[in-house]
Amino acid sequence: MTETTFESTKVLSEILEDDGTFPNSPEFPLLIYRDAIQFNQGDPASTAERIFHSNNWTNSWRNGIYSFHHYHSTAHEVLGVYSGSARVQLGGPNGITGKVSTGDVIVIPAGVSHKNIGSSNDFRCVGAYANGQSWDMNYGKDDERPQADENITKVQAPTADPIFGKNGPLLEQWS
Repeated sequence: MTETTFESTKVLSEILEDDGTFPNSPEFPLLIYRDAIQFNQGDPASTAERIFHSNNWTNSWRNGIYSFHHYHSTAHEVLGVYSGSARVQLGGPNGITGKVSTGDVIVIPAGVSHKNIGSSNDFRCVGAYANGQSWDMNYGKDDERPQADENITKVQAPTADPIFGKNGPLLEQWS
């Protein structure tokens, strides 16, 4: 993983290549922002949603990350951890693994597989989609690929970084 810093936030990035099962994203790097959201008072999930929505990452939900490999071919997704921690596997069974915890944000390009491989009992995150895109669900089955590959080529680029808006690392690294 490549590490940079943006406005005092550590940003990790990784290109995840097609592994034959999961398309992943050879064009756009997966991004992990460490301690990107500071939760003070009130409902932490609402704080994450407000930040995402203000940067045009909408169509949000609250829950966790599925414990099986899956990906979305019709949307770029952001996950903001507002409680607990989890070990996640990104890019399929041969991809990368890492721990995310409260305040961390993962930006997942369309096609990149993600899976929860173990979490604390209080793990929760908010998910949202660039430009309010509608998401689909894919599991790495052979019959998904032709349509999923076509869908991924049609997914519009985000208009803003989910945390930093018009000047964030996503816009620098996804241009």
